[in-house]
Amino acid sequence: MSTAAKLAAKIAPELYHIRENGRIPNNDRLPLLLYRSALSVSGDDPAAACLALFSRNNWRGGWRNGIYAYHHYHTTAHEVLGIVFGEARVCFGGEGGQSVTVRAGDVVVIPAGVAHKSERASEDLLVVGAYPDGRKPDICDGTGEDRAHELERIRRVSRPTLDPLYGLNGPLAEHWGTSQRN
Repeated sequence: MSTAAKLAAKIAPELYHIRENGRIPNNDRLPLLLYRSALSVSGDDPAAACLALFSRNNWRGGWRNGIYAYHHYHTTAHEVLGIVFGEARVCFGGEGGQSVTVRAGDVVVIPAGVAHKSERASEDLLVVGAYPDGRKPDICDGTGEDRAHELERIRRVSRPTLDPLYGLNGPLAEHWGTSQRN
């Protein structure tokens, strides 16, 4: 397959509605989207193919790494994670949140404010990530910032116009809306 996405048929994402938990703001307006087995992870450099796909759909600022082993979230950007190799058990939403296993080929779109933490990962885990319009994410852990200020920053993060996998007509538009206002 010449592209990282399995574009023959759109994959309907699993939706996770993650509410504020007292310490972590999360995002009660936008669901987390989990596309199962959405990427082709074959070829010489599937990470590069995944990053190129995200970039074509205006999710830029790409990186290659794993998932931090502590609860963290971003108040300045949404984030997409492409699981290229291995698998991980990830907790979304902070302490007591939703734990989900992600595997090679899965893609997760995390709304601004939603905490994520690797609870365990295989030794071969490789994740690529990016942000709509190449926005620069901050890293927050729910311990130091003024909550009202964080909530206002999250509210102001614009919704992306393109799905990181499928572009303009992808499931993100249906589940997050196409409006640029929050």
